[in-house]
Amino acid sequence: MSGDIHSPAVLDGDTGKADAIIEVRREAALLKTGALQDAIFNSANFSSIATDEKGVIQLFNVGAERMLGYTAAEVMNNITPADISDPQEVIARAKALSVELGTPITPGFEALVFKASRGIEDIYELTYFRKDGSRFPAVVSVTALRDAQDAIIGYLLIGTDNTARKQVEADQKELDQRLRDQQFYTRSLIESNIDALMTTNPSGIITDVNKQMEALTGCTRDELIGAPFKNYFTDPELAETGIKRVLSEKKVTNYELTARARDGKETVVSYNATTFYDRNRRLQGVFAAARDVTERKRLDQILQEKNVELESARSAAEKANVAKSDFLARMSHEIRTPMNAIIGMADLLWETSLASEQREYVRIFRKAGSQLLDLINDILDLSKVESGHLVLESIDFDLGEVLDKTLEMMAIRAHEKGLELALRIAPETPTALIGDPARLRQVLINLIGNAIKFTEQGEVIVRVERDSEDAAAGALRFSVCDTGIGVPEETRELIFAPYAQVDTSTTRKFGGSGLGLAISREVVELMQGRIWAESSIGTGSTFYFTARFAVGSRPPLRVPSLPVDLRGLKTLVIDDNTMNRLILREMLSRWGAVVTEAEGGEQGLSELLRAQQAGVPYDLVLLDCRMPAVDGFQVAEQIHQRPTMAGTTILMLTSDNRAGDFARSRDLGVAAYLVKPVKRVELLEAIQQARAGAAALVEPAAPGGVLEDAQGLRILLAEDSLDNVLLVQSYLNSSGCSVDLACNGKVALQMCISGTYDVVLMDVQMPVMDGYSATRGIRQWEGENRAGPVPILALTAHALPEEVQKSLDAGCTAHLTKPIRKATLLHAIQEHTMGRVRVRVGSALSELVPGFLENRRRDVTAIAAALAHADYEHIRILGHNMRGSGAGYGLNRVTEIGASLEQAAGRREPEEIRARAAELARYLDNLHVEYE
Repeated sequence: MSGDIHSPAVLDGDTGKADAIIEVRREAALLKTGALQDAIFNSANFSSIATDEKGVIQLFNVGAERMLGYTAAEVMNNITPADISDPQEVIARAKALSVELGTPITPGFEALVFKASRGIEDIYELTYFRKDGSRFPAVVSVTALRDAQDAIIGYLLIGTDNTARKQVEADQKELDQRLRDQQFYTRSLIESNIDALMTTNPSGIITDVNKQMEALTGCTRDELIGAPFKNYFTDPELAETGIKRVLSEKKVTNYELTARARDGKETVVSYNATTFYDRNRRLQGVFAAARDVTERKRLDQILQEKNVELESARSAAEKANVAKSDFLARMSHEIRTPMNAIIGMADLLWETSLASEQREYVRIFRKAGSQLLDLINDILDLSKVESGHLVLESIDFDLGEVLDKTLEMMAIRAHEKGLELALRIAPETPTALIGDPARLRQVLINLIGNAIKFTEQGEVIVRVERDSEDAAAGALRFSVCDTGIGVPEETRELIFAPYAQVDTSTTRKFGGSGLGLAISREVVELMQGRIWAESSIGTGSTFYFTARFAVGSRPPLRVPSLPVDLRGLKTLVIDDNTMNRLILREMLSRWGAVVTEAEGGEQGLSELLRAQQAGVPYDLVLLDCRMPAVDGFQVAEQIHQRPTMAGTTILMLTSDNRAGDFARSRDLGVAAYLVKPVKRVELLEAIQQARAGAAALVEPAAPGGVLEDAQGLRILLAEDSLDNVLLVQSYLNSSGCSVDLACNGKVALQMCISGTYDVVLMDVQMPVMDGYSATRGIRQWEGENRAGPVPILALTAHALPEEVQKSLDAGCTAHLTKPIRKATLLHAIQEHTMGRVRVRVGSALSELVPGFLENRRRDVTAIAAALAHADYEHIRILGHNMRGSGAGYGLNRVTEIGASLEQAAGRREPEEIRARAAELARYLDNLHVEYE
């Protein structure tokens, strides 16, 4: 029957279909298994490397590519796994397996698969090298691959990156070590403490102690732990109260207990304790320290007894100190009074015509008088230091001006010995400062004076720069370098002690009190600095000191700005001294000049001729007067004799100002004759005036001082000492001012009320009425009558700070200490009478002066208006006009103010302009013009 299920044809067909279905399913299963195997083999989480029986890589999965940085194509059939393994580790593994298995194993691939080849499970750690040379730790599992006959046909190495686990292990190891270290440190800290330390639980049972607690109680640590804390004190209830107090108050300080040791020894202790907690802030108990205070209590008793003795001694010392101060003040006054006459008359005698022998005598007692005065001042300063009365001022000052004036003061002494004295202020050094310029000057004068004294030939160089070891803006370092005798190394620290000297022999050449450096050290330390010396015997010394100042907000009044007309100025500096050339080059370059240096006259002449022949002659030549071989005058003469160099401006710089040098300079066409060390302002003004054709060669003033614009000044001198009267009159004789005398304070008061004076010189110690009372009376009368205050300068032998303050409190404008030098007195009068001068003019100018003064008053108003509109050019022109016209009317002060206004306008400095305009207004208001 067709289609019968049981027919052979049908059965055979169904069987074929079933077999086909089975085959399809088997193939599908195989494909799925293969896909799974491929997925496993190519997993990126571990490296799978299959080799042939010789170890050559045949398969290299994605994980291996990711871990090792190679592509499969780069390694397959090329290398073995040993080639990417650390060779030293492979060698070490071969040696270890050789010992373990008792058979020689060759370093290389065999060492990696030897166990697996013997059917032994093998998992080991190994370092793999990446393609880029980096390395990482791996855990490798090795399996031998075998065929149906159990023959090895290759090896499978499955590796995982072990870096993270290694790092965890290293971190854990480090943490364990740190924990052990911390425990050791904590225990060491507890054991090394000088106090007896212990911990208790909240019930007062001891949980831990240190060695000191064992020593205090005479018990071992094991005996103490677990015992009640209170059992080891003479008063257990008091000890238990201490525990309770710390539990309630969290802390107990200096709670006194008496500990009792096992042998009965009692020790008074100071018990200090606090509560301690675990990390969950659960109370764990009390941490306590007990310190033996037996000795301290004994010392306290002794100290109380000593304090009574010290208080008595202090009281006696204070009385002695007051007596000492009174004695110093009295002796200072008594010594200064005759010294005033001695030094003053010696100075006046020096200015007269004297025979050579007489002049030598006068020179000797002038020098002796100065040394005695210096000694008096040093003793007073040392007294202030020892009593703690040396106090620094804090005022605005210009560092450049202080340094210029200091070196100007010391230049005479340097030039007398034929020494070069130079100053270098390093660029970027702040010059507008706040501090005590007088004390800074005192230290500098002492160091420069010592350098000059101990130097027979050569130079003294003063340098100022920022202190590189102090970041403060106003921290400066000063140095004074000389070419003198030097200071032995063993005495360099000693010289800063009172009364110490470098040369203490009976044949010593150099004198001195030995106080100057000691005082300088104290002053420097007050200025938050230090002082020290470096030296080499026979070649010189350098004294350094640092000081800290505040930086001021206002620029220095007379620091030159950068004028347009000095930019590109071709300048030649001829000087045989390297430091002098450096200083001049820095100043000139800062103002824009193009500077060339020559080391002497011969080299300078060669350079001048070279430049002339090249068609680029020098505009300006700065000549040192004294040079070896070819000196400054010879160079100037060569320039003067060459018509082709007629346009070259010459400035002569000298350090000794010998007789005849000025006239010789004038004859050679020198534009300016300046004495070293040259001030920055003086140098700039000389250059400007010379280039403008307005230079008039001015001979340097002789020492002693000149009172400018003093014609018509009325001065009242209140002084009861005839010697001092004659001295002051002699000082003022050539000034053109008139001097009235008052023999005591009462007369001085009456004369001030009835007359008009420009300044009063007031002695403070006079009969009938002293200077303090007279000054108070004058100030009272001025207040009641609305009169302008007259400057009153206290002229006294009292020099202590309290005496100075007493003068100022009484109403004095300034305090001048006797003995007073002529230059000091004239400078003080000049300073405090500015604008109060009377000017005498000839009848030919009588009609012009009022109009000139009225025009200047209008200028004051015009300056204010121009400043409101920031019209600095108009202000500059007004200042320039004043500068050019004031002296022609006999009003030199107008010329000076005009020059300051011109410079301030060029720098666009409104505050400076306002100050100078106000100064001009005051000068005009107080000006009295008299006609001859």
